[in-house]
Amino acid sequence: MQFRRYVLSRRPVWALLAALLATGCSAQPVAGTPRAAAFNATDTAWIQLMIPMDERARLLTGLAPGRGGDPALARFAERAADRQEAELARLRGLLALSAAPDTRPHEGHDMPGMVSADTLRRAGALSGEEFDRVFAAALRAHLTQSLLLCAGERASGGAGEARQLAGELETSGARELALLDAVRPPPR
Repeated sequence: MQFRRYVLSRRPVWALLAALLATGCSAQPVAGTPRAAAFNATDTAWIQLMIPMDERARLLTGLAPGRGGDPALARFAERAADRQEAELARLRGLLALSAAPDTRPHEGHDMPGMVSADTLRRAGALSGEEFDRVFAAALRAHLTQSLLLCAGERASGGAGEARQLAGELETSGARELALLDAVRPPPR
């Protein structure tokens, strides 16, 4: 009889222990996902592409003060350089937040919108009207491609922080492209 009472009184304890083990080993809902987990492959690829694109564009805008011929274009380049620095700081912050490695998968690539090493060399050897022409064309291509990349991030990104920054960069990039077109209209 004592054995029966012992087994019967232990049954609820065993059931509780089994339930705890079963739920303890399964995925539990959490109050909030870790911020890095919200970043998907699109977010990471966008950040890792935008950083070298902006770094190269920043090298180009850095050449403008001593080489440009048009003072309005030189002022534009100064403002663009400031915007690029701020953009790079925010992109690097997002890269750190995403916990993705800073492996630079696009370093050295020449792709649409990325100021090429050849363009930088040519621009560095030019001055006046010739520099202005190369500068405006390369920066226009950079801004145009950046707008496309930001739109893609907003459409397919997973992290709210990345999508928000993409929207902000898209707005400021469109504004900058309009300013560039006002200062230096695109060739027809």
